[in-house]
Amino acid sequence: MSQVSVNIGGRAYRLACGEGEEAHLIALARMVDGKIEELRGSFGEIGDQRIAVMAALTVADELSEAQRRIAALEAEVGAARAAGMGANAEQDALSNRLAEALGEAAERIERVAQGLNARG
Repeated sequence: MSQVSVNIGGRAYRLACGEGEEAHLIALARMVDGKIEELRGSFGEIGDQRIAVMAALTVADELSEAQRRIAALEAEVGAARAAGMGANAEQDALSNRLAEALGEAAERIERVAQGLNARG
């Protein structure tokens, strides 16, 4: 278990994380700190606890929106895959019909050629 020191909202925190996750945790802390600074710029000094709650709600809202967009995109991908599978099945059916038609045409050509050879 590793530990990192981060500053959020003007306060230092020592946090534990898994090995190799230090940079990610520091980046997350910077995001939260940036959100707190952004809110302080908009609302001024309204208290550490209140600004932290507002920052958490803002980040949660952004996460919720991202999850909604991901779900919508996953649904679109699923629909596109289903349409692609349907298109593949249709293409296979068309290929089979074409092969049958070509086979029948080849048989007719062969009969015509045999008839011409018999006359000739």
